[in-house]
Amino acid sequence: MGYRVAVVGATGAVGREMLKTLAERNFPVTEVAAVASGRSTGQQVSFGDKQVLTVQNLDKFDFTGWDIGLFSPGASISAVHAPRAAAAGCIVIDNTSQFRMDPDVPLVVPEVNPQALSRIRRGIIANPNCSTIQMVLVLKPLHDRYGIRRVVVSTYQSVSGAGKEGMDELYAQTKATFVNDPVKPEQFTKQIAFNVIPHIDSFMPDGSTKEEWKMVVETRKILDPDIKVFATCVRVPVFIGHAESVCIECEQPITAEGARALLRDAPGVVVLDHREDGGYITPAECQGEDATYVSRIRIDPTVPNGLAFWCVADNLRKGAALNAIQIAEELLAQGLLPRRAA
Repeated sequence: MGYRVAVVGATGAVGREMLKTLAERNFPVTEVAAVASGRSTGQQVSFGDKQVLTVQNLDKFDFTGWDIGLFSPGASISAVHAPRAAAAGCIVIDNTSQFRMDPDVPLVVPEVNPQALSRIRRGIIANPNCSTIQMVLVLKPLHDRYGIRRVVVSTYQSVSGAGKEGMDELYAQTKATFVNDPVKPEQFTKQIAFNVIPHIDSFMPDGSTKEEWKMVVETRKILDPDIKVFATCVRVPVFIGHAESVCIECEQPITAEGARALLRDAPGVVVLDHREDGGYITPAECQGEDATYVSRIRIDPTVPNGLAFWCVADNLRKGAALNAIQIAEELLAQGLLPRRAA
């Protein structure tokens, strides 16, 4: 059997990664369409090692007869075209923030809450925020065993989270700094080269940013509505790979050794935690990898039953493209995709 898959936002960083991951994982496809806005129509993108796709215009694309739509075109565009695709019978897996908190749209990390896929009502499934995905992967086994009450997280997020334009700005500013040219922020609110910016997305009335709000509400929707979450999200001058420092408070007594053993068996998680120079993972080492890596596991003595850890993941892969493809694979495994002829 094979399926017809449309990748929407195919010329963006996540869209290209979706095409790459779809080919690498040998998802059963009979046809793949690369779809994007009118300004990208006619461009060419790669699917696998040999196939080149010509980008089609999203405004004119007919989703009738297409089985899966992998969307990453921006929230306002998904708001218009994801319901249109779903109405045509195409199951949409949307990587934008548009539908994540819609009660009729499942918000899914397959290793954490695959059962949520049984509640598809609008024909749309939401891919969580990249920082949320890697954190809940690690929290899930700990919560099941120890019962997490509270999470305090600080993120160190790469510029690729802001798309190709963010990566271009870091490159241009780094080059400008070395040759003593003026540095003009455009994608970010301040200079990102050789700097960190405690501001991702827009500010909210309580002083949090929308990125921080996303981590709070998405974690509670995916994992447990009773968990208290506090986040500080920071943009750092790294091209690919998000890192997080996470502190949790549990209901049950917890040990570093017990947490380490539990996480070693967790799907999608790799523990690399040696208390020596270099005995941990950094964003530069996780690029191109599927796993979320955990290091620096230790007791937090400042709260009852406290634990701290460091985790990193490739935000374009597990934080976006890979998770979307895994959702499609889970739909297939659960028999939620229509049966197609080979």
